[in-house]
Amino acid sequence: MKKESTKCTHKTCEHCSKLSNPPNYTEDEYDYLAKVVLSGDSGVGKSNLLSRFTRNEFTLESKSTIGVEFATRSVHIDGKTLKAQIWDTAGQDRYRAITNAYYRKAVGVIFVYDITKRQTFDNVGKWMKEAKDFTDDDVVLMLVGNKTDLRHLRAVSSSEARMFAEKNRMSFIETSALDSTHVDMAFQSILKEIYTTVSQRDLKEDTGGFSLPRDMDVCDIKDTESEKLKRKCCVIM
Repeated sequence: MKKESTKCTHKTCEHCSKLSNPPNYTEDEYDYLAKVVLSGDSGVGKSNLLSRFTRNEFTLESKSTIGVEFATRSVHIDGKTLKAQIWDTAGQDRYRAITNAYYRKAVGVIFVYDITKRQTFDNVGKWMKEAKDFTDDDVVLMLVGNKTDLRHLRAVSSSEARMFAEKNRMSFIETSALDSTHVDMAFQSILKEIYTTVSQRDLKEDTGGFSLPRDMDVCDIKDTESEKLKRKCCVIM
């Protein structure tokens, strides 16, 4: 049964105010589905990056992720609708045996570190090795230095992080989930790169994290902490 369309209730959702009848687009259709995994140490802000991008929300006292959570958001690229299914993995070692499975079929991985905590940057190599063990060789990678709102406490320079990213063939950007700086830019960038990489293939169902269109509500956001809470956020680039 087709879900009833509702308007976005977010008071600060700037994207909804820009939405103006995009051509050949309905809320129940999408062209591509992409699985993207957020990886990195606990406490670097992965959950808040996810909630900021998908719901435009930030929680100062957010709890550590247990196992894995996910949310979705759809973007429009070259006249196509790409639905991003973004998985937020736990950063604690005791959950690694569980979260390893969630790398499978991912077409993108975002490694997040806290610019004020050197150890979280040094551990990126560990997360990279883990991700590469469970993803294809052409997976799109990105390095994100979060918490630029605390730049006065910086422990990792932008230049060092950029050199590390270039050496490992991944893009790099710094963000702040607290004040939204570059959060949309980071996700939009990796999704564009994924689209460019994968859209040229002969796409088949259930291959490489991409799938052909199916009847689904692309704007349905599921709050993984409570299945009773569901929101809508219609977005357009």
